[in-house]
Amino acid sequence: MRIGMVGLGKMGANMSERLLKGGHDVVAFDLNQGARDAVASKGAVPAASLAEFVSQLSRPRAAWVMVPAGAATNATIDELAQHFESGDVIVDGGNSNYKEAIEIAARLEEKGIGFVDAGTSGGVWGLTEGYCLMVGGTKEAVAVVEPAFLTLAPKDGYSHVGPVGAGHFVKMVHNGIEYGLMQAYAEGFEIMSAADEFNLDLHEIASIWRYGSVVRSWLLDLAERALRPDAGFEEIRGVVADSGEGRWTAQEAVDRGVPAPVILTSLFTRFASQHEDSFQLKLLSALRNQFGGHAVTLESGQQGLESGTPAPG
Repeated sequence: MRIGMVGLGKMGANMSERLLKGGHDVVAFDLNQGARDAVASKGAVPAASLAEFVSQLSRPRAAWVMVPAGAATNATIDELAQHFESGDVIVDGGNSNYKEAIEIAARLEEKGIGFVDAGTSGGVWGLTEGYCLMVGGTKEAVAVVEPAFLTLAPKDGYSHVGPVGAGHFVKMVHNGIEYGLMQAYAEGFEIMSAADEFNLDLHEIASIWRYGSVVRSWLLDLAERALRPDAGFEEIRGVVADSGEGRWTAQEAVDRGVPAPVILTSLFTRFASQHEDSFQLKLLSALRNQFGGHAVTLESGQQGLESGTPAPG
């Protein structure tokens, strides 16, 4: 299929490349000329404006919006809607609030434009490993874009989870769980780091736990990478940002009367990281860098280089 990608950052560029490798035609737009040139070198058709972008899509048009959640996403969707017609579909693949997705879909429905909220997980590894996709929308709108979903996701990694809003809701809870899992690893490794009498090799422990242990996971794989002797772990400050989904999950738990102490505590720990530094906070920061390419704060006060790219071994 021919699909448009708006936003060519870490995620949008890699998703465009995976779609191209899967045999799809990709029309790509970003405000940054360098980003457009980069995906054009992979085979995408670049567009210098949204109007030009829309003109190069075939009906039913499908555009995937992969820009920062909130005002930027909403403005982009509203501008696309000015050029789209009945039967066309807009996909929001960012970490948007599910309540906003429901409101956007209602506005677009007035023009007959379909809307799909695609919760997307995979970070900087998605290009090679695939993206887990949690999709919300009508059957008709999802069907238009499903060929792209099947290419972007690994086998069994895509599901149409429900109506509009469901995709972002499930991704929100996914990220809340992620907060708790990361927090548990960080706390456990700090306990071991405090056991001076054993002189434990934390990297070696992270490594062996990946084989046969009941706590093995992809996050543990990333912890092993972050703790490698040459990974620069000691230079990272334990300042851990929260990007919204954890807060939203915590608020949903409160609103729905669901006890979620692990997720709430992990969120509050991130708040505390703005004022203190510790081993577990350093590991949380390193893990976010490993899976998402999020910048880390170094002891020098500078922002560290993004990592999280595949490496041998």
